[in-house]
Amino acid sequence: MSDKPISRFPVPKLADLPADIRAAIEAVQEKAGFVPNIFLALAHRPDEFRAFFAYHDALMERQGGLSAADREMIVVATSAANQCQYCVIAHGAILRIRAKNPLIADQVAANWRKADITDRQKAMLAYALKVSQSAWDVADDDFAILRGHGFSDDDIWDIGAISAFFGLSNRLVNMGSIRTNEQFYLMGRVPKG
Repeated sequence: MSDKPISRFPVPKLADLPADIRAAIEAVQEKAGFVPNIFLALAHRPDEFRAFFAYHDALMERQGGLSAADREMIVVATSAANQCQYCVIAHGAILRIRAKNPLIADQVAANWRKADITDRQKAMLAYALKVSQSAWDVADDDFAILRGHGFSDDDIWDIGAISAFFGLSNRLVNMGSIRTNEQFYLMGRVPKG
């Protein structure tokens, strides 16, 4: 375990947090078996914590044409382009679990164009990266390509919104130098024994 701080900014103690935030973090801890550092790092600004995770959950838990693995794949590809180590590793772990594929996250993070994913997923990631890296260049042609792969307008919004939201997340994490929990590194890589 590293003895380096998990953030450049103050990290409150769980016991000192407002009850709703403490309950949210404890629920994540119970499910994951540990507290992801992003929760503690953002908790020092309670109103922002609430807004951040409300939007996160609205995007990532929404029912629609994107699978849970597709949503995580967008996060990994976007976070790799934004050089966000925390999100690539943490969401890479979630992607491996949701896709039931121990190889996919590394492939998507390193070069999604060469990853063993479908043409539909490659079109999804091309659009997500365009939103992330050059949103001013998004055009009707991008929508036509996505519709050709069976994406609805709601799906296209979801792809872009996830990419945009994680652009924010990536920048906050990099600004705060938030460290990735070591538990994420091995999750989903080997079958449980």
